[in-house]
Amino acid sequence: MQLHQWLKRIKTPQAFSQLNRKPIPLVGKPIAIVSLLVLAGCQQLPTVTKLDIFSDTQSLHNNLTTPISSDSINKPVEAVSKELASKELTDNASTDLWDRVREGMALNLEQKQPRLAAEVRWLKKHPRYFDKLSKRAEPYLYFVLAEVEKRQLPSELALLPMIESAYDPFAYSHGRASGLWQFIPQTGKHFGLKQNWWYDGRRDIAASTNAALNYLEQLYKRFNNWELALAAYNAGGGTVSKAIRYNKAQGKPTDFWSLSLPKETKSYVPKLMALATLVANSASHGVELPPITDEKRLTKVTIDQQIDLAQAAKLAEISLDELYQLNPAFNQWATDPNGPHYLLIPVAKADQFRQNLATLPTNARLQWHRYQVKSGDNLIKIAKRFNTRPSLIKRTNNLSGYFIRAGQTLLIAKPSQSLNSYTLTAAQRKQISQHRQRPGHTKKVHKVKMGDSFWSVAREHRVSMRKLAAWNNMAPGDYLKPGQILVIWQPKSKATNGVVRKVRYRVRRGDSLYQIATKFNVKIRQIKEWNQIEKRHLKPGQLLTLFVDVTKPR
Repeated sequence: MQLHQWLKRIKTPQAFSQLNRKPIPLVGKPIAIVSLLVLAGCQQLPTVTKLDIFSDTQSLHNNLTTPISSDSINKPVEAVSKELASKELTDNASTDLWDRVREGMALNLEQKQPRLAAEVRWLKKHPRYFDKLSKRAEPYLYFVLAEVEKRQLPSELALLPMIESAYDPFAYSHGRASGLWQFIPQTGKHFGLKQNWWYDGRRDIAASTNAALNYLEQLYKRFNNWELALAAYNAGGGTVSKAIRYNKAQGKPTDFWSLSLPKETKSYVPKLMALATLVANSASHGVELPPITDEKRLTKVTIDQQIDLAQAAKLAEISLDELYQLNPAFNQWATDPNGPHYLLIPVAKADQFRQNLATLPTNARLQWHRYQVKSGDNLIKIAKRFNTRPSLIKRTNNLSGYFIRAGQTLLIAKPSQSLNSYTLTAAQRKQISQHRQRPGHTKKVHKVKMGDSFWSVAREHRVSMRKLAAWNNMAPGDYLKPGQILVIWQPKSKATNGVVRKVRYRVRRGDSLYQIATKFNVKIRQIKEWNQIEKRHLKPGQLLTLFVDVTKPR
C-alpha cells in the first residue's frame, strides 16, 4: 500500500485508535520509508521527531511517529522498515479496557428508535446497575473481548453476556439456559458443548465463548445484519425468518425495528445497544464507567488428566472458590476424567502452577481409597457413597461388567477435602440456593413422590412454578426424582415465623447425629441430607453444615 493511500484511510480518531494496536504497515515498502524520511526533513538529530503533516492532529495518537534511533538512518531502508514495524505504538496507549471496546464497535448506535432511547434512559437512571455488571464482567471481559477481536467481530458482542447472564458464569434460567452465554442443553450440544455429571461445557468460559461466537457468526451470515443476528440468538433463527417472511408478504420493511417479534426479543437488542451507547459515549451521557485494566488476566493451562480441584487450587496458590469461579464448568470435586484437560488460571499464577504440577506425581493428583465390597453392595451404591460415578469405578478397576462380589477390593478416587469445602459444586450451589434467606418468607420442605412435577407441587403449595424451580436451582423443565427434596418458601402469613441461619459445626469426640440434632433442634435426616451422609457414624473434626432456626428454643 502506498503511503498516501495509507494516510488517506486515517480520517478519524477511531481510525488512529485502530492503528494504535497494530505496527505501521510499512514492511517491504521502500518508497513509503523514503517518504517518511523526507517528511521528517532528515534532520541531524538524535531521533526523528513527529511528522509535520500531523501537526494539526496533536490530540490523535502522537505515538504514530515512534522515534527511530540515529543509527537507523544509516541502515538499509528494509532494515529501518522492519524496525518501525516491530515497535509497539504504546507511548500514549490507554490502559482502560473500555477504550478497546470502543475501538471495535460496529453497530449503528445513532438510530432514533424509541425502544433504544428508553433503554438508554433506564441505564442512566440506574448507574449502580452498570457498576454491578462491570464488576461481574471484570474477571472475564478481557478474555471474551480478545476472542471477539480475533474474529474481527463487533466488540459490542463482548457486552452480550451482560444481557444474557449479567456475566454470572453460574446463571441458570427458567428455560434451562446456563452459563455466561445462556445456552440451552440442545443448542449447547449442537455447538459441541459437552454436558455430563462431571462437567457442563455451557459454563466453560473458553468453550462457551467459542461456541457463542460460532453461533453468532452463523446467524450473521444467514441474515447479513447484526441486529437481526442478535435477535435470532435470543429468539431463534426460525422465529426471525418467519417474521421477515410475514413483513415481506405485507409489503412492510424487514429491518429489526419493523418486525413482529416476541416481547423479550424486542427489548433484547435495544438493551445491548443501550449498554454499547453508554460505553461509547459515557462522558456525553454523564456516566462514569468503572475502570477495567487492559491486561490479560487468565491463561489456559493444560493439565493432561483428571485432578482434584482442591489440589489444583493449592498448586496454583489461589482459593478453591476462585478456581471454581474461573472454571465454573466443573460440577464435582474434580475435573472430568475424560476431559477437557485444561484449567483457566490467573496469569500471575500460571508459571507457578505449571511448575508445581510438573513436580506432582501422577498418582498424587487424586486421593485413593481401598474399599472392600460388603454384602448387598453394588456399584451405584458405592459410587454415591464416595461421590463418584459407577463408570469411573469400573474403569479404574478394569471391571468388564457391573458385577462385584463381597470381599472384593476396589480402588476408588475420593476428594482430598470434605465435600462441604467444595462450595461451588453443583450440589453445594443447590444447597445454597435452597437455604438462601428470603425476607418475609419461611421455608417448607417437600419430598418428591412418584408422579410429582413442578406444576403439581407448585399447585399443591400455591406458589409460582418458576419460583419453585429457582428456589431449588432448577428449571421448570427439569425432571424430578422420587425422594428428591424441594424447598418451598411461603409468606410468613401462611407459615410460622422463623429465622434460619447457616451454621458450620465441627464434630467433637463422643458426638452423635442424635446429640447434634437435639442440640440445634433439627432432625437427623436433615443433617444427613445437608451433608450427604448415609451412615450415622461421625468422625471427630468432621465439619457439618446445619440450617438452624435461631428463634426456636434449644
